Amino acid sequence: MRLSIQLHLAVLSLSDTVSVLERFGVERARSTIHNWVQKADLQPATGSQPDHVALDETVIQLDDQRYWLYAAVNPETNKFLHVNLYPARTTALTEMFLRELKEKHTVEDAVFLVDSAP
Repeated sequence: MRLSIQLHLAVLSLSDTVSVLERFGVERARSTIHNWVQKADLQPATGSQPDHVALDETVIQLDDQRYWLYAAVNPETNKFLHVNLYPARTTALTEMFLRELKEKHTVEDAVFLVDSAP
């Protein structure tokens, strides 16, 4: 349940989320996953203006496929500002993620906290 919610919130469609779960031998209907996501109410809100933004990415390996989960978090509240899942880790995708973050929140004056990743 947790994995399906995270995958769907990270921009996989309901059908794609069902396909990923099937790789693990779990069969669920799209409507079931939709209901889980709605009940969890974890979709990041828009319109915040954080002083600091923590950014990180991590790789998720599913069978022979790799996906990169990007996340932006307000470290003062521990709330997700933006999350997205990509099939690769590239500068262009990172720029797209940051552009989407900027469209959702006022982060121009925020201090960005990042690790030593390229």
